Amino acid sequence: MQLKQGMTEEYRRRHDEIWPELVTLLHEAGIRDYHIFLDAETNALFATLKLTPDNNRDSLPDHPVMRRWWDHMADIMEVEPDNKPCEWPLAHMFTLP
Repeated sequence: MQLKQGMTEEYRRRHDEIWPELVTLLHEAGIRDYHIFLDAETNALFATLKLTPDNNRDSLPDHPVMRRWWDHMADIMEVEPDNKPCEWPLAHMFTLP
């Protein structure tokens, strides 16, 4: 994901005040151990998470709480026309044996 220039503290503040209903929704979708990291030089955001075997993460974009969160964050992030954060996959390069 990509944070807009100068929005680091606002991004952190909004996540420090994450809505309880969003936390519940993410847990119910099977998301665990979710972390977001920032590359301060490029403003790139990198997220890691674990999914339960029975997760329904694919249903999140249609949920009203998720849509409201995207709308809430759209002014400080690079987003798609529907306010979904721009995301791109990273290629796995190494795992420590």
